[in-house]
Amino acid sequence: MSVSPLSLVISVRVLPGRRDAFVAGISRHAVTSVREEPGCLRFDVTADAADPDLFWVCEVFADESALAAHRASAHFAAWQREKALSVVPGSQVDRHGPLVVSES
Repeated sequence: MSVSPLSLVISVRVLPGRRDAFVAGISRHAVTSVREEPGCLRFDVTADAADPDLFWVCEVFADESALAAHRASAHFAAWQREKALSVVPGSQVDRHGPLVVSES
C-alpha cells in the first residue's frame, strides 16, 4: 500500500503593521523547509486578495513522518518564536489531510 503525500493548509492573520516582518520570516522558513527537509515537498504562501493581513500557507509533506520531522526541526522552533511577534494570537487555523490531486 502506498502512502499519499500529506497536505497542510493554514490560515493566519497578521497583526497590523507586521505584514512585512511576517512575509520576510515565513519566506526564510519556507526556503529552509524545502531545501533542508527531503520530506517537505512544497511550501507556498498566498496573501488573501481582499484582506492584506490574511494569509494562506499550503505545505505538502511526503507523509506524516515528514510533517513530524518538520515540526521537530530547529528552524521550525525558531519560526514559531518569530511568528509569535507578527500573528494575531489565536488566529491560526490548521487543516491537513491526504493530497488528492496535484498538477503543475
